[in-house]
This record gives sequence, C-alpha cells and structure tokens, in this order.
Amino acid sequence: MIDSRVNRNLRELDLRESEVEDLSGHWLKHFPDDYTSLVSLNIACLGCEVSFSALERLVGRCPNLRTLRLNRAVPLDKLANLLRRAPQLVELGTGAYSSELRPDVFSNLSGAFSGCKELKSLSGFWDVVPGYLPAVYPICCRLTTLNLSYATIQSPDLIKLVGQCQNLQRLWVLDYIEDAGLDAVAASCKDLRELRVFPSDPYGPEPNVPLTEQGLVSISEGCSKLQSVLYFCRQMSNAALMTIARNRPNMTRFRLCIIEPGTPDYLTLQPLDVGFGAIVEHCKDLQRLSLSGLLTDLVFEYIGTYAKKLEMLSVAFAGESDLGLHHVLSGCEKLRKLEIRDCPFGDKALLANAAKLETMRSLWMSSCSVTFGACKLLGQKMPRLNVEVIDERGTPDSRPESCPIDKLYIYRTVAGSRFDMPGFVWTIDEDSAMRLS
Repeated sequence: MIDSRVNRNLRELDLRESEVEDLSGHWLKHFPDDYTSLVSLNIACLGCEVSFSALERLVGRCPNLRTLRLNRAVPLDKLANLLRRAPQLVELGTGAYSSELRPDVFSNLSGAFSGCKELKSLSGFWDVVPGYLPAVYPICCRLTTLNLSYATIQSPDLIKLVGQCQNLQRLWVLDYIEDAGLDAVAASCKDLRELRVFPSDPYGPEPNVPLTEQGLVSISEGCSKLQSVLYFCRQMSNAALMTIARNRPNMTRFRLCIIEPGTPDYLTLQPLDVGFGAIVEHCKDLQRLSLSGLLTDLVFEYIGTYAKKLEMLSVAFAGESDLGLHHVLSGCEKLRKLEIRDCPFGDKALLANAAKLETMRSLWMSSCSVTFGACKLLGQKMPRLNVEVIDERGTPDSRPESCPIDKLYIYRTVAGSRFDMPGFVWTIDEDSAMRLS
C-alpha cells in the first residue's frame, strides 16, 4: 500500500524488473489527492489491471510528469484520455492495442497524439492492429527513440512507420523488420545512433524471416552517425563485417549474436576472425564488443592488438586454447568487464595475467576449463580480489583439484569477502584456500 505520510515528494516510481503482486489493482488510489510531484511512472511490468480512474486522476494532477510507461492491461481506447491529461509527456510506453480497428478510437487517439508536442520517445505497441499505427504519425517527425522490441508488427507496416521518423536516433525492433525494413531505416533515419534488432523466436526452427547481414550493411552505409549495434541474426560473413567496419569506424559498441553457436562465414565456411578483426582495427574507439560465430584464437590476437579502448567484452563458444584469453588480458589495456561462456580457456592464462584482474571490475567464466586448484592459487596470490566459485554439484574440494569448476566470478573488493552467498557459492580467499588445502 502507498503510505501517504512519506511519499508527497516522490518524483519517480519505476517498477521495472520488479515482482509485484497486487490482487486488487487499486493501489494507485492511495496516492494523496494533493500529491502532484510525480515526474516518471513506469508500471509496464505489472500483469494485473490497475484502476484506470485512479491512474487518470494521478496523471492529470502531476503537471511535471514527463515519463509514463503503461502495462498491457491499459486498453487502447483509454490511452487518448491519458494523453489529453498529460500533453507535456516526453516518453510514453503504450498499453495493449485493440484486436479490432474502431474508427472512433482511431480518431480520438490520433487527435490526442497530435496534442503531444513534447513527445520524443515511444515504446510498447503490444498486440498492435496495423490499422492503428497511422494514429501516431503526427508525432513521428519529433521522435528520437522508438522501442518496438515487443511489437509483432510486420515489415510492410514497419516500413511505413519508420519512414515518418526522420529524426530517429534510437531504434529497437524485432527481426520482423527484415532487410527491406532496415533498408528503409537507412534511407529515412539519417540521425540514427543506436540500433537493436532482437529475434522473434530464437529457440524455434529457422524462421522464414528475410533478415540477414545485408540489413546491417545497409544501416552502416546509410546512417553515418551510428555508434551502437546489437544485432541478432542467423548468418554473417567476413565480407559484411569488413564493410561495416570500413563504413562505420565511429562505432563504440558492437554486439553481434549469431543465433546458432559456432556458425562460420556462410559464404566461405571460414571462421569469422578476419571480420571481427576488421571491426576492432577500424573502430578505434570501440568500448563494448560481443562475439559470436565460429572463431579461433586469431580473433583474440586481433582484439589484444587493436582494441586498446575496449572496456567490456562478451564471448561464447569461441577460441581454441589459453592463448586466446592471454591475448585479451595482456593486450586490452582498458578492459573492465569480461564475460566468457563455453570457451576452452583455463588455468595458464588466468594465473599468468592475475595482476590484470586487479585493474578490472569483474571477470565471469562459465563452462570453461578453469580448475579448482587454479582458483585456490589465485585466491592466495591476489588477496584484494574476491574469487567466487559457483558450483551446484557440491563443494569443489570434494573433487580432484584438477576438476574444472562450473562457474567463476572474480571482482575487486576493499571490503573483503561478502557473506550473503547461497550455499553453492564459495569465496576462495587466502585463508579459505589454506583451509581447503
């Protein structure tokens, strides 16, 4: 329940990534009638209905409200009323769109959007009926952010929508956009800085969705201000990566996820080492990189040689030996966060580069070749590091020290070991390493 005694000056209520159980849906009624200070309200994660009348009153009496993110339970035919009460909104997350097109709802919605002169960010569009999309056209020319990562809008309708958004800087979308849709983005959205393309069904059989490396190549050619990419796809080639690198040397974040692990260049069947090598060589300000596909130790040599400003690296199903990890730890001077999964990296590179770990924020390794014995040595050698072994198979000293552990998490600390770990997490510091010997 909202406590009216303590929240009159509350400016932001964000329930993102929260688990909220509200059986009545009437909790918004507990805001005091004289409460007017709300600037941001995010209830998108709620699965239950909320009292729309209470929401409407709350929105209407907060003149400084700039951000409003609604959940699926807020119907489309109610959205226009909220927009008319808060025309000053800058960011809006819509509720669920109706299952049928109603001319009266469309007209009200279009008029309400026309009155939102400050709106710059739009997200949502759950269960959208394509016929309603033109209702948002009046604001599209002002939008800088469009988040359609939960919207099952198909490519022809997406093409019409993004064609209205000439000032877009950030676009999140599902792979329904297809190569044709990204071609339209490249042609219309010349100010684009960030693109994220998510998979509509990453675990199902290969879909008949025409999204390939060509869509990203088109974006790199048409959007000269592009700096950040997160791209899920099922095929990639070295030639495409090299073209992207040459087109966009200004990129600072490049995250490519080829859905099937270990996928090679689909044209040559070669590893993608050279393509990612081009990315790190040409994009000299690169700060974040995620690798995928068939990769050998050579790609890590490229990274260690060229990625001198890299701060965060994520790797899975890549490399051949400890040499790959050694190249990264010894070569990436500004590396702060390293995430590794299902790679053949083990004790030798980890212990040889132990001093590097003290300059980093964290290292996460899972399903690699690091042994419990190496973790003990690291805990003894580097007392300022928290070395945590995570293994649900039981205490790691119940097996030979040469047995690989499940997960390893290493991070710097000035406060010593933490004490809030679950039972399958062991901190390996200097003292515990001695006890476990």
